[in-house]
Amino acid sequence: MLPAQLPYKNSFIGYQCFGSGSKLVLCFHGYGESSDAFSFLKKYAGNEFSFIAINLPFHRTTKWNEDLAFAIDDLRQIIEQILEAENTTLTKPEKKFSLLGFSLGGRIALHLYQAIPNRIEKLVLLAPDGLKVNGWYWLATQTWAGNKLFALTMKKPGWFLGMLKLMNRFNLINASIFKFVTYYIGDATVRQQLYTRWTGLRKIKPNIRKIKKQITAYNTPVQLVYGRHDRIILSSTGEKFRNEIENNCTLTIIPSGHQVLHEKHAVEIMQSLKA
Repeated sequence: MLPAQLPYKNSFIGYQCFGSGSKLVLCFHGYGESSDAFSFLKKYAGNEFSFIAINLPFHRTTKWNEDLAFAIDDLRQIIEQILEAENTTLTKPEKKFSLLGFSLGGRIALHLYQAIPNRIEKLVLLAPDGLKVNGWYWLATQTWAGNKLFALTMKKPGWFLGMLKLMNRFNLINASIFKFVTYYIGDATVRQQLYTRWTGLRKIKPNIRKIKKQITAYNTPVQLVYGRHDRIILSSTGEKFRNEIENNCTLTIIPSGHQVLHEKHAVEIMQSLKA
C-alpha cells in the first residue's frame, strides 16, 4: 500500500492506494480505525479492482484543523483533489467508482452517494451506521443542550457510568452495548476522542428518504452485509432500508459480530463488490 497525504485548506488528509484493477473503489473505515483496515483486500483485488482508502478526520494521519465541522462539501472537494493527484485513467471525471463503507464509514458513504449519485457505480455497506438515527447521537451532536451535557459527561463521566452499571445489573441494556459503551467512557483520552469525532462529524447525516429515491432513479446496485451476531448495528435496520428498493438492494448476513471488515470475511466482501 502506498500512503499519501493531501493538503486541504489548513488540514492534511491521509489516504492509501492499492490494487491495479480497472474498477475503482473508495473506502471509508469505521470509528477509531484507519485506512489500514482495508489493507487485506489487496490480496483479493487481482487485476479487477483498485482501492483508495481515506483516513477520516480525527483519525490516524488525517489532521482536521478547520474551525468548522467536517461537511460533505469538504469530502467532495477532497475526493476530487485526490483523484486529480493520482492522475490515472481510473480517476477521470467521467469515470464512475464504487463506495465501500464500514460502520461509521457507511454513514460517510451514504452521504457522499446522496451528494454525487451520478458518479457512483455501486454502494457496498458493511454493518453501516447512518440508516437509522441514533437518539443518543442526535441529542449529543444536533442539539445545543445535548452537546453541552455530552461535553460535561466526557469530562466527568461518573454519573453516566453509574447509570450504565445499574442498567446492566437489571438487564436493561444489551451486554455487548454495555461493554462497547464502557470502553469508550472509561478512559479520559478515549472520551476526548469520542467527543471530538462525534462533534466534528456531526454534519455528516444522510437523508435516507432522498437516497432511496436516488437509488431507484439512477438504478444503483446496493449491497448490505451484516454480522449475524452483531449487537451494535442490527440487520433489521438494513431490512427496513431495503423496503421500496428491493430490486436494487441485496442484504447478506454472515457469521460475524460487528467487525465485518476483517480478512476472514474477505470472500463475502469481494463477492459484494463483484455482484
